[in-house]
Amino acid sequence: MRILGVDFTSAPRPAKPITVAVGTLADATLVVERVERLVDFAGFDSLLRSPGPWVGGFDFPFGLPRELVTALSWPRTWPDLVTHFASLDRATVAGAFAGFRATRPPGAKYAHRAGDAASGAHSSMKLVNPPVAWMLHEGAPRLLDAGVHVPGLHDGDRQRVALEAYPGLAMRAVARQLGGKLARPYKNDSRRLQTPARRDARAVLVDALVHGTHRCGVPLRIADGLRAAAIEDASGDTLDAIAACSQAAWGAMRSDSNFGLPDAVDPLEGWIVTAEDGFAA
Repeated sequence: MRILGVDFTSAPRPAKPITVAVGTLADATLVVERVERLVDFAGFDSLLRSPGPWVGGFDFPFGLPRELVTALSWPRTWPDLVTHFASLDRATVAGAFAGFRATRPPGAKYAHRAGDAASGAHSSMKLVNPPVAWMLHEGAPRLLDAGVHVPGLHDGDRQRVALEAYPGLAMRAVARQLGGKLARPYKNDSRRLQTPARRDARAVLVDALVHGTHRCGVPLRIADGLRAAAIEDASGDTLDAIAACSQAAWGAMRSDSNFGLPDAVDPLEGWIVTAEDGFAA
């Protein structure tokens, strides 16, 4: 089966493309064959519509916190919510989120999804550092329009399955395997912060992903050239795409049990593949 791992951006361009790791899952081993770089949304839309069977791990939030949706009186089904959210321009979204935050006490300005708490992910409300809300704004409507199957959220073409991935969760799992709690800093888009220490951290993470012995992983094979590319890519995009690919493979191996997602996924919020209650604590 074909497996995809997508490191997403809400503004793809040659300097910051959508990075896609493409692999094959066979005999419980993932073979990562290549990495593609999509410089516009046309390429991403084409990827989503490519014939299956495939399972993809996409590094952007698929849903919004139920608490936020309820407070804003937005639609309560995922397709309607995604369609409504996509219809709003950025100024309107920013204003709605600011109004919600104004009602919240200090230290609790952002609502979180259950899957965020289980994985340590940022709230899908965040507009900056990182701008995951804008990633949702661009990414989720494209999943819906392409008719892919999104377990727990939308019944689509079951030959094309989209799972929400979060490479940071895989990196945290590696860190715990190595005796820590959080992965060492390993990426930065700012050239000033692209240090040898971050390169060394990427080398450790690549090797751990290859062995696949942490709780979020599967054994994988990767060409030497691609391994080197993941280490040398100081943005971390290549490494994150490979990690998302690994998470998608983990889900694909559990396709007969809802791709490893909980039995009761909130149909507005969704869930992050490989997340487990209590793991992020």
